[in-house]
Amino acid sequence: MILDPLFKKWRVFLDGPCGSKLTDAGLLAMRLGFGLTMMLGHGLGKLQGYSAGAATFPDPLGVGHQLSMTLAVFAEFFCSALLILGLATRLALTQLIATMAVAFFIVHAKDPMQVKELALVYMMAYVGMFIAGPGRLSVDAWLIGRCYCSPAQKRKLD
Repeated sequence: MILDPLFKKWRVFLDGPCGSKLTDAGLLAMRLGFGLTMMLGHGLGKLQGYSAGAATFPDPLGVGHQLSMTLAVFAEFFCSALLILGLATRLALTQLIATMAVAFFIVHAKDPMQVKELALVYMMAYVGMFIAGPGRLSVDAWLIGRCYCSPAQKRKLD
């Protein structure tokens, strides 16, 4: 069939990347950089101040102040830890993307771009990592024990 080569390339794309060792190192650097800054710069503070801040935490989704803070702490601290490890990476990223989308589009909707810019930067980085996957330098890749590509591509990389 004429479209077979196109479908094979599309399948490799959908199965996830199996890039060079530099690509894997870049994905690791992104996971570490964005994961650590979110976890230590945002999630840890919310976790430590949970009992004092839960009653006054913004409730943008109408689920209650305490549940809103719980969801933010879960994403910003615990999902960031998963991202750093590369464990259940895409699942963790869905929570981080959702949290940053709420921060950007709802919580800071009326704020100037300078105020809500950081939420957008995090959200776009998380979307990119979601698309790219965790890379081979991750617990996910170790657990699966294989690269997300064809055997021919894998042989070229090793």
